[in-house]
Amino acid sequence: MDIPSLQAKLDEARYIYDDELVTTLLVALKLGRPLLIEGAAGVGKTEVAKVMAAALDRELVRLQCYEGLDESKALYEWNYQKQLLSIQVQMNRQDPDGLTRSLFSDEYLLQRPLLQSIRSEEPVVLLIDEIDKADEEFEAFLLELLSEMQVTIPEVGAIRARTIPFVVLTSNRTRPLSEALRRRCAYLYIQYPDLEKEVAIIRAKLPNANEHLAVQVAQAIRSLRESEAILKKPSIA
Repeated sequence: MDIPSLQAKLDEARYIYDDELVTTLLVALKLGRPLLIEGAAGVGKTEVAKVMAAALDRELVRLQCYEGLDESKALYEWNYQKQLLSIQVQMNRQDPDGLTRSLFSDEYLLQRPLLQSIRSEEPVVLLIDEIDKADEEFEAFLLELLSEMQVTIPEVGAIRARTIPFVVLTSNRTRPLSEALRRRCAYLYIQYPDLEKEVAIIRAKLPNANEHLAVQVAQAIRSLRESEAILKKPSIA
C-alpha cells in the first residue's frame, strides 16, 4: 500500500485526515510496528483504529483498558468449570499425566482479545484503548506482544502470531507511559481540529447539512472548548 491508495481508502470511509496522519499510518504499516496515539479525550483517537479496520478490510478487536486489568481479561483464561467436569468424568483414567496434559489444551482455553488477535487466521486491527488507565504492570506485560508478536502462557509456552495484527494503542495522557513501550511504537499526537477541519468533518458525516449551520455549530463547539469554565471539552463525536 502507498500513500495515494491509503488516502483513497480513507476517503471511502469519509474520514477527514491530514498529511501527518496518513504518513504516520503508512510508516506503521510498512514497518509492522504498533501505533501509539495520544491526545485529549474526544479528539478521535479510537476512530483511527475503526477507520483503519475498514480501510484494510480487517476485523477490529478491541481491548478496553482499566485499572486492575490483568491477563485473565486481556490474554486468556482457562475454562475451570469444564476442566473440573472433565476431571470428574475421567477420574478413573489409567494415565493421570495424560489427563493433566489434556486439561491444558485448546479445548479448555478461553481466548481474550490479545490472544484472539494473534491467533486469528486473517490479520486483524487490534485496538488497545486507553492504555494509560491500566496499571504499569500490565503495560510491562504488553511489551512481549508489541516487540516479538508473541505471548507466553505458562502451561503452554510461547505462542507466536499466526498473522501480524495492526496494533493501535490510545492514551489520554492521564499518566506517563514507559519509554520501553514508546520505543516499540510509531507515534502520533492528535489535537482538536481547527474550525475548517471540524466543518469538513460535519459535512462528511452529514452531507445534507446546511453549510452555514455547519459553520455555526463548529464555531459554537470551538468557543466551548476554549472556555475555562468547562472541564469536559466537547468531543468531535
